[in-house]
Amino acid sequence: MEVNDILTYCAAKKGVEETFPFDADTLVLKVGGKMFLLIPLEKQPLQITVKTDPEWTAELREHHPQITGAYHMNKTHWNTVVCEGLKPDLIFRLIDHSYEMIFKTLTKKVQEALNK
Repeated sequence: MEVNDILTYCAAKKGVEETFPFDADTLVLKVGGKMFLLIPLEKQPLQITVKTDPEWTAELREHHPQITGAYHMNKTHWNTVVCEGLKPDLIFRLIDHSYEMIFKTLTKKVQEALNK
């Protein structure tokens, strides 16, 4: 999987914006102004950081050594995912889950505006 695969997948989601709020190497994807995905562009192999439900987080980390607590983030909710060795379906499912978790936290007004 390549960065462009992830960006193309995310671009199809409503209201996604690409930003570099931290530095020139960390791409942050946001919905409604809130981040749901981070990609350190200089890291090899490809990594992403996503938010997951705490119960699923524990299960993911137990079954996939490529999934660990995210550096400088709340490790109960945020995971760093080394994409190498994982099926694309799981990576896309993690992205969807993170997007949906963040989308649910947006105000109804912002959600409605994004759904237009």
